[in-house]
Amino acid sequence: MLIGYMRVSKGDGSQLLDLQMDALIQAGVAPERIYQDQASGRHDDRPGLKECLKALREGDVLVIWKLDRLGRSLRHLINLVDGFIKQKIGFKVLAGQGAQIDVTTPNGKMIFGIFATLAEFERELISERTKAGLASARARGRKGGRRRKMDAPTIKMAMAAMADQKNQAHEIAKRLGITTTSLYSYVNGDGSLKEAGKKVMDAANSNDRE
Repeated sequence: MLIGYMRVSKGDGSQLLDLQMDALIQAGVAPERIYQDQASGRHDDRPGLKECLKALREGDVLVIWKLDRLGRSLRHLINLVDGFIKQKIGFKVLAGQGAQIDVTTPNGKMIFGIFATLAEFERELISERTKAGLASARARGRKGGRRRKMDAPTIKMAMAAMADQKNQAHEIAKRLGITTTSLYSYVNGDGSLKEAGKKVMDAANSNDRE
């Protein structure tokens, strides 16, 4: 069974959504099997995607218009599709840079493997930068004593470290010189910002523009 998913950002208007709908129907997806969301790509609350993922069963094929309609990030996308492969669910992209991806075919699996390799490369780069940043902080004496204030540079390192699922929150907090409670007050478990973190980053960006 073919199941479709489409997403449009709130500021994009309706035409893009119509374009995605037309493309999915043309690809053979029944209109009643198309799920949709109106939210930014990095927004966690996407009820349409949640319902879509629940509906998928072994042997089904998820069809999307473009790669950026599905994942919040490259890592999130890779994790989703890797899960599809393990559950024997197909995945097909109709347009854009990912139009060659169709994990129901050997060639499509090979191309997806390249994406997975790039995601691993990105993860290693982030990990290296995070370790370098933490080492630099320690070299400047930021360990022990009074807990460090959550400023923009600290939050950026926390985001990068938390995005890597291999890292432990209590270890990240320890290296940054903050409490685990403080860490989770500003950054989610997947490395995205909470409201308090957004305020700090917005303030920092505002100061940079002045």
